[in-house]
Amino acid sequence: MSASVHFDPSSLSRYGRLALVARQLVEGFLTGVHKSPYKGFSVEFAEHRQYYPGDEIRHIDWRAYGKTDRYYIKEYEEETNLKAHLLVDASGSMGYKGKTQSKFEYAQHVAASLAYLMLHQRDAVGLMLHDTKIRHMLPPKASAKHLLQILNLLQEARPEGETSMAPLWHHMADQLKRRGLVVILSDCFDKVGELIRALQHFRHKRHEVLLFHVLAPEEMEFPFSRWTEFRNLEVSGHRVKVDPQRLRKEYLKNFNTFCQQLREQAGQAMVDYHLLRTDQPVERALGVYLTRRQSRG
Repeated sequence: MSASVHFDPSSLSRYGRLALVARQLVEGFLTGVHKSPYKGFSVEFAEHRQYYPGDEIRHIDWRAYGKTDRYYIKEYEEETNLKAHLLVDASGSMGYKGKTQSKFEYAQHVAASLAYLMLHQRDAVGLMLHDTKIRHMLPPKASAKHLLQILNLLQEARPEGETSMAPLWHHMADQLKRRGLVVILSDCFDKVGELIRALQHFRHKRHEVLLFHVLAPEEMEFPFSRWTEFRNLEVSGHRVKVDPQRLRKEYLKNFNTFCQQLREQAGQAMVDYHLLRTDQPVERALGVYLTRRQSRG
């Protein structure tokens, strides 16, 4: 016997495109993993126990009463396996869009799909959207209603403002009292040393940390050849026109150094670092999460 928290396509359609995208991505991913149709969500209850005065009547199992003529309470598995926190960078630089979807759109899809998959795993999931400040924060819960709140916030958010991640991550590390999994989606365009110290703060609090470094192919390869006007996505009106061929060698050197330092120092801090390019399938992030999730036993 189970309590259903199943989403059907018609109900999801009321919550916008992101909910449907997340469902399709997760169902496709799990079908590939298990080689069988995805059956939806269910939360199994743990056991029956005898009814005692003061227990809520709505938890009585009337079917069991009909068979035994005794009152039993259905005890559901209230304690989820894991509390996960999705920290999504919504600063202006995440709005960069090359030939693929923008980094923020990609992060939206990853975060929505992870939230969907986490609920399937019976984990509680929360969300923090931020730029230089926390825009929205939802504490972790494991319910269909809560998931739809997360999807709505993600769908309505737009990337804007400057980047100031490290202070917010420090703040979050202090706020999260119970050990859990922190999943960060960001282009990490900030000072590496400050970011690493903030990540170490999470680790000091005994959280597991998954860092998804979201980048566009153009940022990594700098394929521009003609004179190009570059616009600062975090500072309104700041534009500069340059000859990319003159900048390319120096840009790639600096950018690759930045990525290498972030990857290596994150590894030294026992942070699980993964590069996500916006031209790669979102399902890669789901695989990383599921591998981490299963490794916890």
